[in-house]
Formats: sequence, structure tokens, C-alpha cells
Amino acid sequence: MPELRKDPIVGRWVIIATDRAKRPLPIRAEIPSGEEGACPFCEGSESDTPQEILAYRDRNTHPNERGWRVRVVPNKYPALQIEGDLQKRGEGIYDKMNGIGAHEVIVECPFHETTMANLSEENIREVLWVYHDRLVDLKKDPRLVYGMVFKNVGAAAGASIEHTHSQLIVTPIVPINVWEEMLGSLEFFNYRGRCIYCDMVHQELSTEKRIILDTPNFVSFAPYASRFPFEMWVLPKNHSSHYENIQKNEVDELGTVLKTLLLKLETGLDAPAYNYIIHTSPFDTQLLPHYHWHMEIIPRLTRVAGFEWGTGFYINPVPPEQAAAFLREIRVDLDSRRH
Repeated sequence: MPELRKDPIVGRWVIIATDRAKRPLPIRAEIPSGEEGACPFCEGSESDTPQEILAYRDRNTHPNERGWRVRVVPNKYPALQIEGDLQKRGEGIYDKMNGIGAHEVIVECPFHETTMANLSEENIREVLWVYHDRLVDLKKDPRLVYGMVFKNVGAAAGASIEHTHSQLIVTPIVPINVWEEMLGSLEFFNYRGRCIYCDMVHQELSTEKRIILDTPNFVSFAPYASRFPFEMWVLPKNHSSHYENIQKNEVDELGTVLKTLLLKLETGLDAPAYNYIIHTSPFDTQLLPHYHWHMEIIPRLTRVAGFEWGTGFYINPVPPEQAAAFLREIRVDLDSRRH
């Protein structure tokens, strides 16, 4: 059973999950399905993963068999487990609880592909809609409070399998990074009466210095205080606090936005390792006027070292204005790499 332990000084929760040590650490040089050592995420290898939770399938196909387009399975080496009770308790000055939650893998395509940017826009849209479906389902569980969708690409970003996939971890507490974002945005709202993210969208669109992509419902820009070189944020232009409330037309547009940004990243920066994360509101909140869901895309071009760990400062050698101008000028062909 994993365990959640709380740092009594800063309030940060840590997951103690010994089973995670058993997972493959370096990215494996995978062999296409059908040969010895076949990729466990390719179609035909369904028996190599836990039983599927959800799949978008072709008609007349059956669970855990061929015929799927996007597939969700439990992580084989979960950080948190779905079975059991929280059993919140103390140990002297320390707080802890059982590591209850969910840890799922979203396998984004049945064929062996290592980059999401090579998927079709329709394929990416289905992945984004799977995120919606899983968040909607898991928020029904009263033990669970926060759902974090994220993607690791490349060994430097924490990936252990090459086949393009993303993950969802749902926790019984709000992570401290998200809590700090929500607290800061609430303080701004209480002072100004406006959502700071909406203000940010309006200011970035008016100055255009850090804009990377501007579409009818979404805007992508390099944030003013970028922590990492070529960091990109994607925000809906209309206020929305929960990703799971996204509409079909927004998913259609977001699929094109995400493919475009990832192609720019891979074309302009020579396919770096990267992470993306969807920040959204906790399950147990109603519509929030002060918080705005958003996606952060973070290329792994620099290392976080002693100064950053010791102070919380980040050293970014590329001004966001230069990064945005560079990425904005990269021309990509959305049809050129389609399966």
C-alpha cells in the first residue's frame, strides 16, 4: 500500500510508493509489435498491460483486444492505488494517510509512434476527450480530490516507455503547487474583482510580445516569468475553471492547437524531451471565478540544480519574448506527418 506523508514545515505531501522502484527507468529501445520484445502499448499486445478501463474502439471489437484507437489502462507500477480507505492519522507531529488514488495510462494510438506530434488532429482530439471522460468519472469518487493529467516525453522528462502516451494521477489532496496557484489567484480576485488568468490573456493579446499562437478560443504564449527556456502555456480565452467542462468544439480546436505547438517545438528545438501538464480545479469545487484551467508545456533544455532546489528560484537563459518570437515564426504543416 502506498502512503502519503505530509511535510510539517511547508505542507507538501510526499507519496511513498515502493512499487514504483520496479518500473523500467530508462527508455527502452522498443521493437515494433510482432517481433521479440514487442512494445507493450502496441495493438496486439493488450495482454501485456492491465485490463483496460476505457477505450475508444471500432465497432464490433471487444475490450482488451485489437480494434482500439485510444486506450486507458491502470499503471502497472502505480504511485497510488484505487482500493482501500484513506485512514487519515497522525504519528506524533506528522500527518499521513494511505496512498489512495488512481494512476492511469492513456495509450494514445495503437500503432508504434514515439511522438504525439505525428498523430492526426482527430487522434489528438480523441486523446483530449479521453482526459475529459476520465476526470468526469473519477470525480464521482468522494475519496478523490484532484486529477492531474500529464505527459512525459524523453528520458530527461521522466519517460520510461517510448510509445506515445500520457498519464492521469488522481490524489486525495490538492497538490501544493496547485494550491499556491489557486491561493494567489484568489487573492488577486479579492483585490481586483477579476480572474488574473483572464487579465493575463487580455494583456498578452494586447501586447503580442509573447504570443505564440492565437485561435478563436485559445491562446498560447510564453509566460512573462517563464521558468524554463521556451516554456509555453495554453489557456482558453473564455473563463473556465475545470478542464472536464470542456465542450466538443473546444476539444476540436485544442487538438489542432496542441499538434501545432508540438510540431513547432520538435521542428525548432530538435525534438527535445518535454513535459506537459493540465492544471485544473479540484473535484470538490464548483465553478470558480478566480481560477482558470490551463496547459503548461515545458521543454527539458536546462537542468534544475542546487541553487534552484535550495531557493525556489529558476534561472532561464532565454527571455520569453525571444522564445515566443522564435516559435511564432516556425512554419509547420499539420498534414505532413499524419498517420
